[in-house]
Amino acid sequence: MKKVLVLEDEANIRSFVVINLKRSGYEPLEAETGESALSILKQHPDTRVALLDVMLPDIDGFEVCRRIRASGSDMGIIMLTAKAGEMDKVTGLMTGADDYVTKPFSPAELTARIDALYRRAGALPEEDDLRDFESGPFKLSTRNRTLEKNGTRIKLTQIEYSVIKLFMENPKTALSREEIFNSVWGRDDFGELKIVDVNIRRLRKKIEDDPTAPEYITTVWGYGYKWGF
Repeated sequence: MKKVLVLEDEANIRSFVVINLKRSGYEPLEAETGESALSILKQHPDTRVALLDVMLPDIDGFEVCRRIRASGSDMGIIMLTAKAGEMDKVTGLMTGADDYVTKPFSPAELTARIDALYRRAGALPEEDDLRDFESGPFKLSTRNRTLEKNGTRIKLTQIEYSVIKLFMENPKTALSREEIFNSVWGRDDFGELKIVDVNIRRLRKKIEDDPTAPEYITTVWGYGYKWGF
């Protein structure tokens, strides 16, 4: 069974999510506090996607996300945020989340987001696609889904790996936010393109010598981003 952690302290919302996940063939693991969620993940290390509410009775969802990433996990993480919580969205992404869903949400939307992350987490490249990309100090292995800079491994989430792979497949090519969004997140909703910008900020912190003066992922003003130096 495909395991999904559902961290939500409101029992009615949690039950609603759990019922719909079961209908879609998932095995939900329920938690109502941040600490219990982390404990469950230790017991179920094969969990590939986590749904984290922001507001919790003990530690908040951001801290849970930070601890998951600090453990080295590249599992897919979706934050549940308040509809007006713009800062929550950005904070969630910067702490390591891959996506967010705003309340109230439809079960179809939530399931589609989880499906997309699960496919990415379990995707195996075709044999013809197995290759190494080398660019400057970087080496990307599609077989191992790893990135190295000057021989040192850089930890990436599944989303970050997908963004870097897209860039290396299109060196020195300006990619629009829409192109990046649709290729990596697989959706045609242009209303949330800020998710691209926040993930680029997060990537720059990991790969740039000076994230405030990036030389590897450069901005094409008013359009998108380009990989090349």
